[in-house]
Amino acid sequence: MSEAPRQTRTFLLKRFEEAGIRPKTRFGQNFLIDLNLLDILYATAEVGPDDVVLEVGGGTGALTARLAQAAAHVVTVEIDRQLFQLAREELYRYPNVTMMEQDALRNKNNMHPAVIAEVNKQLAVSPNRRFKLVSNLPYNVATPIVSNLLKGDPLPYSMTITIQKELAERMVAAPSTRDFSALSLWVQAQCDVELIRIMPPTAFWPQPKVDSAIVRLTLRPELRGDIPDIDFFHTFIRAMFFHRRKFLRSELLAAFKGRLDKPAVDEVMAELGHGPTSRAEELSVDQMLALCEGIRSRLTPE
Repeated sequence: MSEAPRQTRTFLLKRFEEAGIRPKTRFGQNFLIDLNLLDILYATAEVGPDDVVLEVGGGTGALTARLAQAAAHVVTVEIDRQLFQLAREELYRYPNVTMMEQDALRNKNNMHPAVIAEVNKQLAVSPNRRFKLVSNLPYNVATPIVSNLLKGDPLPYSMTITIQKELAERMVAAPSTRDFSALSLWVQAQCDVELIRIMPPTAFWPQPKVDSAIVRLTLRPELRGDIPDIDFFHTFIRAMFFHRRKFLRSELLAAFKGRLDKPAVDEVMAELGHGPTSRAEELSVDQMLALCEGIRSRLTPE
């Protein structure tokens, strides 16, 4: 198999000029041109012959081709028709690549069912296969892609991605810090999260206005198994951070108005040792899980 194209700025300028196209900011198109950082992204993913890899935002196919040389199968999704055509010229010689010209998301809360169906189809080929996300994710879809994959079936074994540095800092943030959020809780409740490398704007073409980062999330099935109702937990933590500076008691009363009265909320908080001035951002993953279950157990049916 021939070597994958080296996605340098010169290579991209030439390919785009030949095709008469320009990067589209509405799709968050910033191509990773620092080959050393591309090597780090690829190496961190540890792609092997049993892996089915999903790549969102395949671009010109440079990373796709590298993944295809190591993986059992690669499902690469690209919303831009012109980029899709460019990538097809590079990827036609890889029989283990499925190219999909579409949005990876059905909406902000769900992956597109066609994408998930293709991943499941490739996983079904062998019981030894496992699912990984490896992507230079467009900034505008990074949060919903990560969040939605952690809700669904199949669950990724790992996600190795480039994302905005600010988003990476939220993923790894500790309680009572500025960056701690519902996303922090959501990923840390299920995964080991590692910030691998900070990436300057010069690593990309066109250059974004902010720093980026390589992040690896590795699913911990035993952690996820400790969450009795994953959908309720997801909804719960988002509600607790809806007004970040409000007291936890007020957030609970607002989120479950008509389903839980004030004495019930006060009882749960007292049992778990949360005072009237407690805030959601102060709670650890374990504390938030306990609060979630305390509330869920007392809810009246809708």
